[in-house]
Amino acid sequence: MTQSLWFFGSRLTIVADHTTTGGQYDLIEGYFPPGTQTPLHRHTRYSEQLYVLSGEFTVWAGEDKVVLNAGESFLIPLGTPHVVAALSDQPARGLVVAAPSGFARLIAAVGTLDEKEAPDMELAERISTEIGDEILGSPGTLP
Repeated sequence: MTQSLWFFGSRLTIVADHTTTGGQYDLIEGYFPPGTQTPLHRHTRYSEQLYVLSGEFTVWAGEDKVVLNAGESFLIPLGTPHVVAALSDQPARGLVVAAPSGFARLIAAVGTLDEKEAPDMELAERISTEIGDEILGSPGTLP
């Protein structure tokens, strides 16, 4: 069962989670409108592999800055502070594999059906803490 939700400006579709992968990984398809950028954050319990389907993603991960186009991928190791952004004037689509599972739980709990609906920040902070995610800065802050 796929579930598609708005999550802090991006539309994320949970393709697979702990219920279908035995907790081994989550598979998320993401749609980032132009100008969308995650806050500076890190995952302390899972790695994140990004694969670009269309458009362009700019990723800052630790000391690295990479620009990824369709067909390219990048691994963000566990514990690495990072930002993912769609900075061009075109939207970007990609797949994220979070291994082991964790990220899909946050999306399912905090994501909204309406793009304009504000997420429950208290719930987001609680679930983030439970899955080992740490927000290190607001959008615009880089590692």
